Amino acid sequence: MSKEVTTIIATDCGSTTTKAILIEKVGDEYRQLVRGEAPTTVEAPFEDVTRGVLNAIMELEELATQYYARDEMKSSKYYNKPRKFVEKGQILRPKRDNNGVEEGCDIYISTSSAGGGLQMMVFGVVKAMTAESAQRAALGAGAIVMDTLSINDGRLPHEKIERIRSLRPDMILIAGETDSAKPKHVISMSELVKSARPTPRLGIGFQLPVIYAGNKRAQNEILEILNDSTALSIVDNLRPELERENLRPASDKIHDLFMEHVMQQAPGYDKLMTWTDAPIMPTPGAVGLIIQKIGERDDINVVGVDIGGATTDVFSVFKLEAQDGTKVQKFNRTVSANLGMSYSISNVLLEAGIDNIMRWVPFETDEHELRNRIGNKMIRPTTIPQTKEDLDIEQAICREALRLSFIQHKDFAVGLKGVQQQKGIAEAFDDASSSDTIVKMRDLNLIVGSGGVLSHAPLRSQSAHMMLDAFLPEGITNLAVDSIFMMPQLGVLSDVDRPGCAQAATEVFDKDCLIHLAATICPVGLAKEGKDVVRVKADLPNGTKLDQWFKANEVIRFDFERGIEVDFEIEPAKGFDVGAGKNKKVVTKLSGGVVGLIIDTRGRPFNFSKDFKGRVEMLDKWNISKTYVPKSNKDGV
Repeated sequence: MSKEVTTIIATDCGSTTTKAILIEKVGDEYRQLVRGEAPTTVEAPFEDVTRGVLNAIMELEELATQYYARDEMKSSKYYNKPRKFVEKGQILRPKRDNNGVEEGCDIYISTSSAGGGLQMMVFGVVKAMTAESAQRAALGAGAIVMDTLSINDGRLPHEKIERIRSLRPDMILIAGETDSAKPKHVISMSELVKSARPTPRLGIGFQLPVIYAGNKRAQNEILEILNDSTALSIVDNLRPELERENLRPASDKIHDLFMEHVMQQAPGYDKLMTWTDAPIMPTPGAVGLIIQKIGERDDINVVGVDIGGATTDVFSVFKLEAQDGTKVQKFNRTVSANLGMSYSISNVLLEAGIDNIMRWVPFETDEHELRNRIGNKMIRPTTIPQTKEDLDIEQAICREALRLSFIQHKDFAVGLKGVQQQKGIAEAFDDASSSDTIVKMRDLNLIVGSGGVLSHAPLRSQSAHMMLDAFLPEGITNLAVDSIFMMPQLGVLSDVDRPGCAQAATEVFDKDCLIHLAATICPVGLAKEGKDVVRVKADLPNGTKLDQWFKANEVIRFDFERGIEVDFEIEPAKGFDVGAGKNKKVVTKLSGGVVGLIIDTRGRPFNFSKDFKGRVEMLDKWNISKTYVPKSNKDGV
């Protein structure tokens, strides 16, 4: 049996920066101790990703040495001793004893989205059925789907061929038809791929990886058509029957080919792959893995979001009832490829519209100035806000980017189309008002935010407020953020089969990664000014006794720390719903967070004042940060 892992180094190679974290067993528990960062070096002039990795880890050495030099670490074997993880351009592993000083780490793992991550095209026969299933398989494996082609997408064959040639994806996934169908369309789609003679984005001279996950009766013909011109892999049909999806074989193959073909061609990755103790995982795939594990472990429905400079990823895990009555966990991921906070910021303006952004800006500004500020951010993407006004504008744009990404996600996360379903009258009425999305807001337990604008907001209350305004939770929902964006590394770590790794991933996630912000109570209904919306009764741990009706159009915050569960009695006013149905009282136990308890009586949907003065007054009235006092540096500055 292998020795217990006690020192772990994990990196995430992003497009701009490479982030490294050190996890060590301190006493009986694993903790994330320090974090280093360095520019990613996958582009010229270095063209070797390992340079950036080593630079980030060398920063870890300095910070870890300082960490163990503190008086409170006197009992540690590392006290006042230099930490060393790198030697002669290599990561030192396994650990070694150098004259009484322990050097190196037990394992090293990494995720990557550098060089644009994994970029794929997917093919399906019917746009809303097999093409959508193929898209789900690719997104779930951590890919960016550049385009989805299908027989009924309205494009002519020569246009599809031109599209394949111009996009130059890293990989193509072909799906279509159930196993009982007579093969026809999947064969014609494969002929299109052959006619396009696609070349991969990386590695000139190599054949493009193509995965066939369609009708099994067509496998021989597909082999004949594509085997000579592409690096073809055949896996089980991802939609063998109309009523069933089988995405795992296709997703696993995508990941294998990502390692074997795509990563091998990226600058320096062949060397990096020999250093890691577990396969390098695409960053979004690793985040999705940890979101799924949260949902499974805590038996809850979760939505996660990672907002970056160029793209925004949204993940959801919801429990659904299968045809046999058992509960199954349904995972979905979407990438909003043109919604982000720097490179794509002007696209947020384009898609949201200037009025939707201005409605969140809490001071007087004109449209011309706002457009200029957004344009400046796009051409200088690495700058950070220098004034309070800059910060307010950035957070206004974040609300709209999150809102639009979440709308796209809800539209994508639907049940299987083409399946006949029996529904009761209540379900039929519910569907008529809420579409076929499986993301039911009143069943949602937790929203987790990640990305610079959320994780590094000056105050945690600002992160909570941005998520509240963007996602518009309904009923009772908890909000949390990833403290320093380490979910990708923990996702990979949770999958490593070595003693201590699963425990380390869980403990670090709970103690250092996930910061619980607040419990929110958001009644659903049409709020009318001056009217009662909800009555909340509870005795909070700080002595505050709640037993009052809250009126419409308010956002109120109370201090309510995490860890102590309190009995709540929540009674909606007539016509409102807090999760149990209209006019029905909810009695439950809640626990807060660093921001506390938030009661949002603006109703769903809520409306802004149309005049400028009224809007600014509303935003000021809703500003929960005015009464928020951080209890530590981790909660805000």
